[in-house]
Amino acid sequence: MSDIDGLLYTSFLRNNDPNALEALFNKYRDGLILFIYGFVQNLDEAEELMMDTFAILASGTARYKEKANASFKTWLYAIAKNQALLCLRKRKFIFISPDKEFLNNFEADECLQPVAELLKNERNAHLYRAMKSIDPCYRQALYLLFFENMKPEQISQIIKKNIKQTYNILARGKESLRIAYERTAK
Repeated sequence: MSDIDGLLYTSFLRNNDPNALEALFNKYRDGLILFIYGFVQNLDEAEELMMDTFAILASGTARYKEKANASFKTWLYAIAKNQALLCLRKRKFIFISPDKEFLNNFEADECLQPVAELLKNERNAHLYRAMKSIDPCYRQALYLLFFENMKPEQISQIIKKNIKQTYNILARGKESLRIAYERTAK
């Protein structure tokens, strides 16, 4: 089964089709901003790193090759993660999640409405708040699982763990998240 987004990207590279890159940008920008924000904790910086990620795609410096076990989305999020980690190395910070004040301001700010749509679902917003108290390794894997609907095989490639380790991280993370979720629900 071919990856439609991967085909769009290769169409952009081969035919210099700006509509293909624009379609990918519109599809992934909001999710990438939230994903990167989880690392850098600065919305402006997250937006800039998302743009850097697409600049890498536009320049063709990172080459996507269709593989049976890796989708375009997995590859794109791996690039975004590398950009965020590079930024953190420069700043010497660790991955942390947003606090309640961020989520409230995020949803209230009209200029951020497209991104706020991702957090509209109350269950997801509550889940996202509960994630701030769990281990960063678990948080990253669970974010990809719950918010980006990635499969464990895709997650293992992004977090650079083998599949068994990824399943263990997800299981432990779910248990930690369940406890944190119950604690924040009270």
